[in-house]
Amino acid sequence: MRRTLGALTASALILAPFLWLIVSSIAGQTDLLERPLHWWPEHVTLSRYREIFTGHEGVAAQFRSAMVNSLIVGAGTVVISVSVGILGGYALARLTFPLRRTTLLSFLVTYMLPPIVLIIPLYLLMARFGLLDTKLGLIIVYCSLATPFALWTMSTFFGSLPVELEEAARVDGCTRLGALVRVILPLARPGVVATTLFVFLLCWDEFLYALIFTSTSDAKTIPVAIAEFTGRNAVDFGLIAAGGVLAALPPVLLAVVLQRHLIAGLTTGSLK
Repeated sequence: MRRTLGALTASALILAPFLWLIVSSIAGQTDLLERPLHWWPEHVTLSRYREIFTGHEGVAAQFRSAMVNSLIVGAGTVVISVSVGILGGYALARLTFPLRRTTLLSFLVTYMLPPIVLIIPLYLLMARFGLLDTKLGLIIVYCSLATPFALWTMSTFFGSLPVELEEAARVDGCTRLGALVRVILPLARPGVVATTLFVFLLCWDEFLYALIFTSTSDAKTIPVAIAEFTGRNAVDFGLIAAGGVLAALPPVLLAVVLQRHLIAGLTTGSLK
């Protein structure tokens, strides 16, 4: 009984801010500014969502393009970083070469650098190669942040798997790459899923680089678009809440979908 009450209490504390975000997104402007606040608005409206999805100008229309930009940048970064992380992490976990441990630690140190330290050199490089205010430029920048983590995570996970399975596959005629694809990756699915989720969330929520390196709706991402909902003389709290709800949906849906694969990967690994 205590565990059930504890779980319900924790769930309520975690979900309460998101539920209030949803309520704020459909509440009328007068309900949001009224004191004391009402737990349920007297005037319910979906005009903010219609403005975001059907508007042709203004910050709401820019938010729609920002969602597309975020999906493109996030997908591109995930594909590149996770692919490099799998191949590089396997090499760091299984191959023996000079300075292997030092190389792995150097990737971790690179990941630990504060983002503000890298802004000026990255800005100069992107300006030199014409990558400012482009989705490709953001993908390259985000890969420089996410790839070290992917390498570290995947090398650690590959190192925890029994090497005898791979040796048996190679005795049966598999190449090293064939053993990685046919034997190691199915067992490493939980690590791949966790790395994919982290990399996507890093790109989806990142604000500083997106703010500095983008200036138009051609490359602006969701965090920057939500920040622009704040006007010079007024703040539309309801529109900010609607943007927050839409921004939270893709990560939540991705986590729900990949959670099944995560559990299946753990079960498969234990059975094998």
